Amino acid sequence: MKAWQFTEVGAPLALHEVPEPDPQEGEIVIEVRAAGLCHSDVGFLDGTLTPLLPYRPITLGHEIAGVVAAVGPDVTRFAVGDKVVVPAAIEGPGTSSHGGFQSKVPVRESLVIPMPDGIAWDQAAAASDAGMTSYHAIMVQGGVRAGQKVGIIGLGGLGSLGAQIARGVGAEVYVAEKNEKVHDFARELGAADVATSIKAFADLQLDVVVDFAGFGVTTSEAVETVRRGGRVVQVGLGVAEGTINLQALTLNEVELFGSQAGTLQDCADVLDLIAAGKVTSRITQIGFDEIGDGVGKLERGEVIGRLVAVYA
Repeated sequence: MKAWQFTEVGAPLALHEVPEPDPQEGEIVIEVRAAGLCHSDVGFLDGTLTPLLPYRPITLGHEIAGVVAAVGPDVTRFAVGDKVVVPAAIEGPGTSSHGGFQSKVPVRESLVIPMPDGIAWDQAAAASDAGMTSYHAIMVQGGVRAGQKVGIIGLGGLGSLGAQIARGVGAEVYVAEKNEKVHDFARELGAADVATSIKAFADLQLDVVVDFAGFGVTTSEAVETVRRGGRVVQVGLGVAEGTINLQALTLNEVELFGSQAGTLQDCADVLDLIAAGKVTSRITQIGFDEIGDGVGKLERGEVIGRLVAVYA
């Protein structure tokens, strides 16, 4: 079978012929139906995240949805034919082992969850990373509840899902996005208002601000904008370091939380929201043969929303 593999820093993904996998003890083999492309894949190629990879060449692709094709010894939770999703994890496929940019992938049973009925393959794949991460930031770290006023910074793939999740639980959402071309999209998602900076909403006493951008100044503006005793959740890592207003943080007793990825339950919960029609990823579909070029488009900033390869 064909596989898109990382070989060395600075080189594009290479399409190699690899053997089909057999499940080992505690593993299932998934026939991949959809695999999402992520900015983390760009990070593997440019050297930023490469130290996480245990060997090379390695097949990337950590956003996986598909059908169980085979089960190994001691597998008890899944059977051949089950629809499943693999929540993205550092210890999972596409990072610690061969991933979903190939037609079949072996995965430890403990890393897999069932896929609810009524969800398209591309939506399920996107939920395995972006959806899970957004849900964890909004609901777990942010503790968002009905009736609260929530600020969302950055309306990319994560931010657009976060806005929908907050709206889905009954919060009032305000979006800050520098790219004015997507402001209408924010309104389509039900945002009460949209601006280029979260500071435009400083008089609204926002209860929670979730920063999906993380470009230093965005974090500082979130701390300065959220109400006294409010909460700022940091998700985006547009830059490695940022400067914040310590007076605003301290004197207003602002809570500052980091948020990274999520749990199997977070992924299951966001899949339920998708099945209920409350959350939808903005997706551009590509085919398996286009994965190499798709990662290049991500690197060049040419993708709005999520890019997902759907396998025939």
